[in-house]
Amino acid sequence: MVDVITDQSYEEETKSGVVLTDFWATWCGPCKMQSPVLDQLSEERQDVRFTKMDVDENQKTPKDLGIMAIPTLLIKKDGQIVDRLTGYTPKEKLNTILDQYTD
Repeated sequence: MVDVITDQSYEEETKSGVVLTDFWATWCGPCKMQSPVLDQLSEERQDVRFTKMDVDENQKTPKDLGIMAIPTLLIKKDGQIVDRLTGYTPKEKLNTILDQYTD
């Protein structure tokens, strides 16, 4: 399951373990393509937490992180940003990238 997070909950929700956050918007075509990929991976991978943040409803966090385009996938490990992917990322590529950060 992909958890919805907000500006207020972002730091707390992404401070431990491997967490992927999808920064998206309802009007964004590539975001709509990315969403089912994340839904599938969230069912298959118990070693990664999947979250998403609507950039229209939550503008502070994307601004603070310098996110200029969506979808942007941010991967954090124990609270530190370890990777940033902008644009649609296919499932196989995303799986390979996540494998780098999980034990």
